[in-house]
Amino acid sequence: MESLSIGAGTRVWAFAHVLPGAVIGQDCNICDGVFVENDVVVGDRVTVKCGVQLWDGIRLENDVFVGPNATFTNDRFPRSRQYPNDFPRTLGNL
Repeated sequence: MESLSIGAGTRVWAFAHVLPGAVIGQDCNICDGVFVENDVVVGDRVTVKCGVQLWDGIRLENDVFVGPNATFTNDRFPRSRQYPNDFPRTLGNL
């Protein structure tokens, strides 16, 4: 199931996955191969280029550009099968 919270004029391209809890603003461009997890908020007029991964806790404000293949991390000390109670927030802005 893909997100129902995608703003007017936003384009989601091939092989992009936007999970149900994600919120994406208006007039965004979500390019090929992008993965957007549930607890992600993307503002208006944001461009997310190919291969980007937006994990829980990511907040991108209006007019942000994320370059190709960028990966945000939400766990400072990742360990296999050990998950923190809460993930830290990451804020992208101009």
